[in-house]
Amino acid sequence: MENSLKFTGCTISSHSCHCFDVLTDEEKKLVDDNSVVVKYNKREILCKQGSIVDTVMYMEKGLAKVFVEDGSNSLLLRIVPDGNFLGLAAVAEHHRTFPYSAISYVDCEVRQIDINTFRQLISSNPAFAREMIDILSSNSVQLYGRFFCLTYKQAYGRLADIILCLGDRIFKKCEFDLPLSRKDLAELSGMSSETLIRMLKKFNDEGLISMEGKSFTILDHERLLKISITG
Repeated sequence: MENSLKFTGCTISSHSCHCFDVLTDEEKKLVDDNSVVVKYNKREILCKQGSIVDTVMYMEKGLAKVFVEDGSNSLLLRIVPDGNFLGLAAVAEHHRTFPYSAISYVDCEVRQIDINTFRQLISSNPAFAREMIDILSSNSVQLYGRFFCLTYKQAYGRLADIILCLGDRIFKKCEFDLPLSRKDLAELSGMSSETLIRMLKKFNDEGLISMEGKSFTILDHERLLKISITG
């Protein structure tokens, strides 16, 4: 399933983070001593665009959206599930502020790591530094694909992208309870709520998916993939 989303508008990068596995016991203790786990409630702001970054945020448990805004408009960039970071752009010292905002979709547990400690690990542990490069590179590829699809794909293709992304990369199964509202799904797919609801009904009537309340099931993965590819 993983390769099937390579060139779609999926909101999650394909890279699996193993950065903490490459740390020595001493380095792991350094992280523990210079970090805290903060609990956020559903719909709470995790970080605000333009604010100073003094910690790198690691999502230990939860799901959040990352977006940019100009006061009247906003654009959703990606979703941050377990095992992903916020604030990596500020690891470079000339980028000291968050270039985006993030809000939790569900209750979250986020480890906030002192940014100077994080920079120290990058300088002293080459394997950790490579992991950071891989994560940033994968995030960039994901964003390129998303911008292309939002620009050139029709609504059917964009919705198929998001459904496959939810099943293949977030929940990693075809049947799951969806914590997102119809408005959230519309935002992810780059369409109005009315259009989203109409298209979900069409996908349901055509046997592609099944919806009942929060329960969501992908019934025909292959047909959804074809819709995603053809746009």
